[in-house]
Amino acid sequence: MPARNRGERVDHGASVGWLAVPLRLPVPLLGLALLLAGCVPAEERASWRVYALPRQRPGDGLAVVTRPRGDGLHLWLDVHTAERGVCRPSWNPDGARLRGGNGAHPTSGGRAPREEFFEALGHGRVRLALRRQMEELCRQLAPDSAFRWLPPPRTARELPPERWPMVEAEDLLSHPTVVRRVEKLLLGQPLTPADWDERPRPRPPDGP
Repeated sequence: MPARNRGERVDHGASVGWLAVPLRLPVPLLGLALLLAGCVPAEERASWRVYALPRQRPGDGLAVVTRPRGDGLHLWLDVHTAERGVCRPSWNPDGARLRGGNGAHPTSGGRAPREEFFEALGHGRVRLALRRQMEELCRQLAPDSAFRWLPPPRTARELPPERWPMVEAEDLLSHPTVVRRVEKLLLGQPLTPADWDERPRPRPPDGP
């Protein structure tokens, strides 16, 4: 073995890009793996493209490409203006399924799982786009109100409880005239003008 001069550098490994690979590893196989990792077609990766996609008016929708081949979420944006002088986001975790999000004519329909909504909010670019869209929506719908940013829920536990309107008994029952008219039609009996009177009936008194 030839003697090495003093100060001569001894290289115990081979450099592949920014990796220092020891000689004892199969360098050709590692290089092949790195090459294959970088050759995944673009359509097989999520582009995470984020852009405004109106639903009914400008600023009320946001498209997020979270899946390969341009699929993702179409988030429905709305604001809360009940508080006087304040406009803030009203979060809806039930977005639609986005199709063709990487193309020129994206569409959406159906309903995407809420888990994808929370996953998308883990990306800073999505939260930043949401804030800008919400602020723009407030300028359109409540120009005299101040915008107050309300961070979106990141988990299902952070969702506010759903509030349903009060329902009275008359909202659940059919009108008596309608019921009588249907019975006559089923029995083959003739109808009278009174059978078409569907004016609201007086509310019965409360209590026994």
